Amino acid sequence: MASEFQRRKVVGVFRAMDVDGDGRLTEADFQALAHRWTVVAGSVDPGRLASIMTGWWPVLQATSDPDGDKAVTLDEVLLAVEGLGDMADAVSGTADAMFEAIDLNGDGLISRSEYGALIETWNGTPTATDEIFPRLDLDGDGHLTRDEFRTHWTEFWAGDNPNAPGTYVFGALAE
Repeated sequence: MASEFQRRKVVGVFRAMDVDGDGRLTEADFQALAHRWTVVAGSVDPGRLASIMTGWWPVLQATSDPDGDKAVTLDEVLLAVEGLGDMADAVSGTADAMFEAIDLNGDGLISRSEYGALIETWNGTPTATDEIFPRLDLDGDGHLTRDEFRTHWTEFWAGDNPNAPGTYVFGALAE
């Protein structure tokens, strides 16, 4: 059973992924999300990024669609999130692809502005990130390395610590 904290973390991400706002994720939502990302993709191959993004749909559907209706609700997503701790390689692979997509100038680092682009692309709307980025930039050097980003991504998807910096990898938590 997902904790209230896990639910709160995931609800904002779910809303961003639910492109048509019907309260259910479908393959079409994943395709739309992949398209949104490939439009702004940095140094990553757009085909690879789209493949990774849409590749999560069959995994999510297989683990979270017990009624077989080809749609996944928030509660069903939370079932899948509970199992991500056992899928470290898949979580890291997605983190690496997202890192490459966010690294718009290809310098191997995510700047404050590139992080802002991540959040805006994910949410589909402008979103303030000035208070969030310093939580992720642990050494205060103005950027995130691939390892820092991978750690934060894993903390978000596979962690349950409300104080972990990765809690905010997708921006402020949903109310």
